[in-house]
Amino acid sequence: MKSKQNSRILLYIIGVLTSILFISPFYILIVNAFKTKRELFGSTLTLPKEWILDNFKVALNKLSFLWIGKSFSLEGFFGSALFNSMFITITSTILIIIFSSMAAWILVRTKSKVSNFVFYLFIAAMLVPFQAVMLPLVAFMGRLGLQNRLGIVFMYLGFGSSFSIFLYHGFIKSIPISLEEAARIDGCGPWKVFWKIIFPTLKPIHVTVSILNIIWIWNDFLLPQLMINKKGTQTIPLKMYLFFGGYSKQWHLAMAGLLLAVIPVIIFYFFAQKHIIEGVTAGSEK
Repeated sequence: MKSKQNSRILLYIIGVLTSILFISPFYILIVNAFKTKRELFGSTLTLPKEWILDNFKVALNKLSFLWIGKSFSLEGFFGSALFNSMFITITSTILIIIFSSMAAWILVRTKSKVSNFVFYLFIAAMLVPFQAVMLPLVAFMGRLGLQNRLGIVFMYLGFGSSFSIFLYHGFIKSIPISLEEAARIDGCGPWKVFWKIIFPTLKPIHVTVSILNIIWIWNDFLLPQLMINKKGTQTIPLKMYLFFGGYSKQWHLAMAGLLLAVIPVIIFYFFAQKHIIEGVTAGSEK
């Protein structure tokens, strides 16, 4: 009995220490976002003597989130880092969900050696690092004139589909085929069966795929750096470079900018976490 109690205490201590380890970067980010540059270099772990909001105002203007003290214009908004990141992330994620779920459904329901080969081909593609193919791919997209927002969305669709198909494939296998057979008896064709029966049933795994791809695309630096690193099309990670010059590094502004950049993803995660857990556990249970 005593050994079990000691084991629980040990697990509790390990859990607390692990939590502190994971929370500490967020603590450092938050407390330093409200400090002056001098105070930040004095100590990065202590709470600020005075919680300053000016860092966020400057960061908002430099990242082109909003136009504080400037006149708002649609042209300025559609060339802002916030719009670029939102457009690329949302469009890419929606396309990944649609095409990956359709591909996974066909691969699951088509029982043949070809479908198995294609599925394993997608799995193998997950092992190919982007760095191994980035230069020829970027050069090819440049020859097509697609080094823009639409071109990078197309590339995210290609790189994000393999893992998404893998997740959808496992979930769809747990859906009874009798649902589709009943729909076909009622006169539904393949297109209606997918959109009316299969796609709504995949809601938990939709959210899981969404959050994984949103976090990846929203924070990605390398692909936008190669594809769209020019004024008017830069994303938030690219704009963060403005805080790091050749002779000075504005860490206080960078911290404020990073805090603003992670807020949309955190909000989405908190609203979607219930469905994320459902999507992860449903396939394993069934």
